[in-house]
Amino acid sequence: MGLLPEAVERLAEEFSRFPSIGPKTAQRLAFQACRWPSTELLAMAATIGAMAEEVGNCPICFFLSERGELCSICRQSNRDEGLICVVEDPKDVLAIERTGEFRGVYHVLGAALSPLDGIGPSDIHADELVERVRSGQVREVILATDSDVEGEATAGYLVRRLQGQRPQITRLAHGLPVGGELAYADERTVARAFSGRQALAADQT
Repeated sequence: MGLLPEAVERLAEEFSRFPSIGPKTAQRLAFQACRWPSTELLAMAATIGAMAEEVGNCPICFFLSERGELCSICRQSNRDEGLICVVEDPKDVLAIERTGEFRGVYHVLGAALSPLDGIGPSDIHADELVERVRSGQVREVILATDSDVEGEATAGYLVRRLQGQRPQITRLAHGLPVGGELAYADERTVARAFSGRQALAADQT
């Protein structure tokens, strides 16, 4: 039998599922929650429950949206639909939007290829990207995956999948450090990466 109530142990286990949250930090968060009034705990639980029921992915770009509806970006009529920026995660969209430099649309893969983690081509929204490109309205596809090993492998895979299609395929270049994550770069760095993007071909990846 553990020293803590089972509910506290379970909450700590749930917190530990978040990235960069270790067991000790998860336990501290659980202890902090124990200090909250029951009304605040119940309100947080209700918020999480509502998110599970109401939040989904945009049927076009897979960014976060109200379940079954287009996201806030795909609903904007002034966006350039001929320019698609491909990212790994919804938080990458926020990083790019903060620059105010990009007026195209997005395609969120949901993950990067990582065989060690069991993430293969069928686990990312690559097929949907190919279908969007085949619509004939896309002029350029900007690959904005992270510059780590998984991100580079994902970019190379997408270049091969899109080879022979009409759009130009480019990759973010200057300013992003090797191995860095797009979501945590500052706005000026991301803006420079966009202005310095380079065209890609299958033999360059």
